[in-house]
Amino acid sequence: MQALWMIAGSFFFATMAVCVKFASQWFHSSELVFWRGVLGMLLLWAIARYQRQSLATRYPAMHAWRSLVGVISLGAWFYSIGFLPLATSMTLNYMSSVWVAAFLIGGALMNWDPRQAGGSPLRQGALVLTVLAGFTGVILMLRPTIAQNQLFAGLIGLMSGLTAAFAYMQVMALGKAGEPETRTVFYFAMGSAVGGALGMLVEGMSPWNWAHAMWLVPIAVLAALGQLCMTRAYSKGPTLVVASLQYFGLVFGAIYSVTLFGDAITLLGWAGMALIVASGIAATVLRSRAAPNAPAEEH
Repeated sequence: MQALWMIAGSFFFATMAVCVKFASQWFHSSELVFWRGVLGMLLLWAIARYQRQSLATRYPAMHAWRSLVGVISLGAWFYSIGFLPLATSMTLNYMSSVWVAAFLIGGALMNWDPRQAGGSPLRQGALVLTVLAGFTGVILMLRPTIAQNQLFAGLIGLMSGLTAAFAYMQVMALGKAGEPETRTVFYFAMGSAVGGALGMLVEGMSPWNWAHAMWLVPIAVLAALGQLCMTRAYSKGPTLVVASLQYFGLVFGAIYSVTLFGDAITLLGWAGMALIVASGIAATVLRSRAAPNAPAEEH
């Protein structure tokens, strides 16, 4: 059942990205984050009320950290969607598993004690290869992007994956603490509304048009549904299968990218996507074997 929740969440997120792509023609990323948060709060409040579930929490600091890194990731992803092919933007965002592996390698090297048997950094060799493969995939994907003068958007998209790694680890920590998914997603929506409002103070507001604003509704609904599915999948005990099935989002994204937007993905682009997916799954496998009792490090 966890696998089905992750596949459904991946589909909702990919479809939300399509709506963001259309809406970004008329709204900048701060506005999209703000309205996604406001409308999402209303939807999650209604769901919580229907479930007769309190939104009060004993872990405000954990929710605040999850919201901070999550909003940064969301804003960066929305920005990259507006300037990059959809499949490219989604793939960069899905680099989070590779980033987590890079963090683990860095931590292992910093804490390495040559006097301890079995503590050799050579044990991290396979993880190092997966990380290198992932970043090789990024280079392959961004080569056509650089040629189109979209390097900055590509780097922003890469940052969205970096911060998403922190956000997903915090989602898992909240699940282990016993927080229901509705409450976790509600506070993330609240953080999105606050973060988007702060961004709008800097970027301003776009001219309002009701026809264009209609895109904001499916963004909020699909985002809330995707967050609920993803949070439930991870909070019920992240497994290798669940973590790997998140990459279905790239399949959905690539289909949308080619069929709806006519994006021409080069052979190098497809190879880069394949490398990133393979490295992400391999990193998840290796981490699950190395630290089966350390769920806080799972993506």
